[in-house]
Parts: sequence; C-alpha cells; structure tokens
Amino acid sequence: MSVKTILVSQPKPESEKSPYFDLAEKYKLKIDFIPFIKIEGVSTREFREQKVELASHTAVILTSKTAVDHFFRIAEETRFKVPDAMKYFCMSEAVAYYLQKYVVYRKRKIFFGRQNIDDLVEVLKKHKNENFLLPCSDILRERIPETLEQNKFKYSKLVLYRTVASDLSDLENVMYDLLVFFSPSGIESLLKNFPDFKQNATKIAAFGPTTANAVKKNNLRLDIHAPLPQAPSMTMAIEQFLKGAKK
Repeated sequence: MSVKTILVSQPKPESEKSPYFDLAEKYKLKIDFIPFIKIEGVSTREFREQKVELASHTAVILTSKTAVDHFFRIAEETRFKVPDAMKYFCMSEAVAYYLQKYVVYRKRKIFFGRQNIDDLVEVLKKHKNENFLLPCSDILRERIPETLEQNKFKYSKLVLYRTVASDLSDLENVMYDLLVFFSPSGIESLLKNFPDFKQNATKIAAFGPTTANAVKKNNLRLDIHAPLPQAPSMTMAIEQFLKGAKK
C-alpha cells in the first residue's frame, strides 16, 4: 500500500520552512498535525499536598520550557515571590534563554548544560551546597532523579504538570496511511481513544527508543524508526521509507 495520507501526533509547525511541508509537496502527500497529548498544570491544592516548600530552595533545575512555565505559574498562584538570588540550572541553552519571559536574564544567576542531565551534572557539581528544586511532569524520566541521587545533590522533586490524552473522537471515521508518534504517551492516547484499534495496513512511525518500545509493547507493528545514522530526523526516515516503497 502506498502512503498518501499522514497523521503527525504533534502540533502543526509554526515555520513554513518545516521539512514536513517540503515532504508533502515533493511526494504529493496530505499531512495533518493533531496533538495526541496535552499538558495540564496541577492545581494549587495538588501542589500543597506534595508538601514542598518553595521558599526553602535556593536553586531550580529546569528540564524544559514547560517546566519553566509551570514553576512560575505555581509561584504566582501561591503568591510566592521568587527571590532575585534564586539560581537557575537549565537542561539546554534554549531553556535558559526562555527564562527571559519571566526574569531579567542578565541580572540572574543562570547556568545551562548542552542537552541532557549528564552535561548539566558537571555544572551542578560546582554548586553542590544548593538546595535544588526539580519541577517536573508526572512522567519524568527516571534517569534525572537517579543521576541527582548518585551525585548526592540535595533536591526536592515537585510534580507541577501532567501529560494527558487528547480527545481524538473527531478522528473516529478518518483513516490515515501512516501515523507518526514521538512519545509513549502518544501511543497510550491512541489506544485510550480507540481501544479497538486494529493496525491492519496502517503504517506506524516512532521517534526515539522509548516510543519504539511502546509500539512493540502494545503489539503494534513498527514500520519506520528514527533517529538512525542514515535518518537522524523523522522526515528523513519517512522519505527513505517512501523511496523504498516506490522500488
């Protein structure tokens, strides 16, 4: 079966220069973008039930822009004035620059790693005596707290937002040749919305090893996987699949 229609389980790219649009034009594809998951912030009651005192922390570890948003949201909702002396340790430079939305960047102590917790640990070691706060989601990767514990950092984990399945009922009678997923939560959302889903001829693409494992764990067939050395991006992996299907 040739692939003519693709559903990407993410929001539509804001830039018109997205490789998905190039792919659609080159191969005459219909590509739709519908997020399969959404982020919901915890309530102030749920926050208080965790018994984590914001004021007792001297530094914050921020793993994503979403973590930044919800840290400052809960601070505002609980009328906690974030001290000017608070130190911010960000997973990447992009997350660090995003802080400008909430603080005067040049007047704050902001540090960042390259992309993952291992890079950031080297920076954290220079500030071993801080009491760190880790705002996170309900599905935080275990690698992060494990690394902090191994290095004996004093920290508090604080769940401020959760990942929930989107309502996909509008898709009930819509069929796509290829479904593209970027997280295990996306697979869970598919099966929650459509418990009787049968893959049949529908192709499934997964980005990252945990997403690929979720596909297989749910007895679905994985047809396209990225990143790979020859296909570091999802669009490149899809294009390679399309080229192979034409042969």
